Amino acid sequence: MPYLDSHCHLNDEKLIEDLDGVIQRAKEAGLKAVLVIGYDIDSSKKAIEIAHAFEGVYAAVGIHPENFEGLSFEALELIEEMAKDEKVVAIGEIGLDYHWYKEIEHRAKQKEWFIKQIDMANRLGLPCSIHARECLGDMFEILKAHPIKANAVLHCYSGSKEMLREFAKLGYYFGFDGPITYKNAVEPRECVKACPLDRILVETDSPYLAPVPFRGKTNEPKNIPHIVDKVAEIKETSVEEITKNVWNNFCTLFHVKP
Repeated sequence: MPYLDSHCHLNDEKLIEDLDGVIQRAKEAGLKAVLVIGYDIDSSKKAIEIAHAFEGVYAAVGIHPENFEGLSFEALELIEEMAKDEKVVAIGEIGLDYHWYKEIEHRAKQKEWFIKQIDMANRLGLPCSIHARECLGDMFEILKAHPIKANAVLHCYSGSKEMLREFAKLGYYFGFDGPITYKNAVEPRECVKACPLDRILVETDSPYLAPVPFRGKTNEPKNIPHIVDKVAEIKETSVEEITKNVWNNFCTLFHVKP
């Protein structure tokens, strides 16, 4: 089965100037599908442009919890219109981020933007790519109260294995990235071990979170095999078994035809 990257930012300035090279290196590494994630209006537009420029590349559009400052909810009308493009397979990257934002007012606003984008996804019948950082209690309560009808992935999952099991009961998927290859990343590896094979996805989040042996360097989709190798090692199974499940999960969640 082919490799894929279920969450990357080819629309980031660190990668966009060498798009042809990035895509070529990904193909040489065996990737057949890449999902480019938007995080504001401009990056969502760019994700769609990139998806149309390359075979096997798809787009997600949305407003990241760090990026709604200065916007009115009318911005979501633009996102909703973009989401109707044939290359758009998800709403994202949306969610909550409590790492940088401690103020109650800001967190309340994040929740409001998140719920409105869930409602949008449900209107359009699209799944979501979710950013959840240091907020899993509130995230869990929101997803119980506002279920995403077409399902979702908790991108770069960074919670406990106990919380993973609770989200899995709700039917959600989990994206794992370069950090599972880091020497001291005990809990992320425990989460990989606990994650059901039919709920697992792999991603680079490039240009960030490069896996070992490229840690500290600009990340690219071509590095996915290193993440898959580590998942297979943790799960005590073959690379072929992981790539098969990841491919099936990707196609199921994002309604992509093999």
